[in-house]
Amino acid sequence: MATQTMTSMRELDSRTSDGINVRLLWHEPDGRLFVSVADSKTGDAFDLEIRDRDRTREVFQHPFAYAAWYGVATRKTA
Repeated sequence: MATQTMTSMRELDSRTSDGINVRLLWHEPDGRLFVSVADSKTGDAFDLEIRDRDRTREVFQHPFAYAAWYGVATRKTA
């Protein structure tokens, strides 16, 4: 996400477990929701835009499952 976009993001929730940080973000200008995941152990990170038909809390609780479902890469490339 670009710097300009990040300044208009508001964190709604976050959690950390075993070095994996998960954040629920709201993009105020257009109302879109995102889940951002960062693994401090591996350096891997990815973002998911929550789609209209998704259940926000489920995406926040199970981001790796949704990433797999939507074909989002969860590991950094060399």
